[in-house]
Amino acid sequence: MIEFQKATVQAGEFVLKNVSIRIEQGEYGVLMGPTGCGKTTLLEAAVGLRAVASGRVLAGGIDVTRLKPSARQIGYVPQDGALFSAMTVAEHLAFPLRIRRMKRAEIQRRVDDLADLLGISGLLDRRPRGLSGGERQRTALGRALSFRPKALLLDEPLSALDEETRERMYNVLKRVQKVEQAAVLHVTHSSSEAAALADRVFHLKNGKAAEVERTGDAL
Repeated sequence: MIEFQKATVQAGEFVLKNVSIRIEQGEYGVLMGPTGCGKTTLLEAAVGLRAVASGRVLAGGIDVTRLKPSARQIGYVPQDGALFSAMTVAEHLAFPLRIRRMKRAEIQRRVDDLADLLGISGLLDRRPRGLSGGERQRTALGRALSFRPKALLLDEPLSALDEETRERMYNVLKRVQKVEQAAVLHVTHSSSEAAALADRVFHLKNGKAAEVERTGDAL
């Protein structure tokens, strides 16, 4: 579960005030809103890259507002993926587990399982420069999932992909939701992404968030 309880976050003169959003374990939430409304700011506050001035952030029912980013049990995929050019795909998937000092055999099993889930088993020895856009996003997704987070935050993960690749990623993301059972919060401008993926849709505007009523696939 990921929850914002009346969270207030300030970024310069911009303020998100008393934002409340709750996504249950296994649910796929989509956060929409105009450019500059604070969607990325909210995700950064959840993972500990920005301070929360008041209110709380919970992950898996635990208050993580003041915890270090590494202790929050939240996986995060920024918009550019933030892959390391010198690391192979396998090394990206293993990296969060190595810094948590997991045993080598456990790391290898998790890397193999994630590679199979994400369809990148044949890419494990490659580096980011040799990957397509979809392959880079699946690698970034695998790294964020590797330590089995309670929540997964995705910042416009499909925005740079062509239509065909985006359609394939819908299937990957729904499969991840089913298998990993993390609470997902996915930022996008795309109503088609929301219609394809979301169990719940939230709209952020003027510093506040509201859930959008849905009729069928209409947003």
